Amino acid sequence: MTIDMRLGDCLDVIATLPDACVDAIVTDPPYQQTSLEWDRWVDGWPGAVARILKPGGSMWVFGTLRMFLDRRDEFADWRLAQDIIWEKHNGSSMRTDRFRRVHEQAAQFYRGEWSAVYKGRVVTMDARKRTVTRTLSPAHLGKTGASTFESEEGGPRIMRSVIYARSQHGAAIHKAQKPEAIIEPLIVNCCPPGGVVLDPFGGSGTTAIVAARLGRSAISIEKNPDHFRAAQERLRGDLLSSSIDAGVWT
Repeated sequence: MTIDMRLGDCLDVIATLPDACVDAIVTDPPYQQTSLEWDRWVDGWPGAVARILKPGGSMWVFGTLRMFLDRRDEFADWRLAQDIIWEKHNGSSMRTDRFRRVHEQAAQFYRGEWSAVYKGRVVTMDARKRTVTRTLSPAHLGKTGASTFESEEGGPRIMRSVIYARSQHGAAIHKAQKPEAIIEPLIVNCCPPGGVVLDPFGGSGTTAIVAARLGRSAISIEKNPDHFRAAQERLRGDLLSSSIDAGVWT
């Protein structure tokens, strides 16, 4: 495994990477939903990463429904596979004229044929003992034959699409830092063991850290020098107790 950390603008760094060099992308781009200086959408990044994604690869992108609608043209050449809801323990809005917002979304995009996309199975160990019989599924759901399977009490169950994970409020290095608990299932789902995960907006290095712990390599790009140095220090703590190759730290 290798952690390849790059300091610089994501578009500039991506332009230096070879074609089809990453298996998956898991990233949390700036949503441009606030007036904060760091919260600025990077025009063209979804198109730029398409070139370096291997056939069968996909990308998970965090955002809000408003962000995805505002930037829908940027994803015009991508296909939407699914989405998950990250349920936080705390809200992020103090407005009184709408529901208190305690969630964010992540959407999975791919190119080409869905049948070729890597699909890692993500489970929780809390199934109930039961027997389930499935009938022939409709063609629009991806036609499959009838089948029967049994589940064991406390055995594996496919993870649900609403995932609770405490936010990093009060402990974050980066203002938009995601908890490792929400990044892990996305990496398992989209990147094969031994593969390479790209995060064009590396922030405090969460995607790279989780990827390495899961036996994947990572390329993490961050343009803010302070965040980049903080991510390095955070990653070095993991490297001291692992066999991960530090790779490129530029």
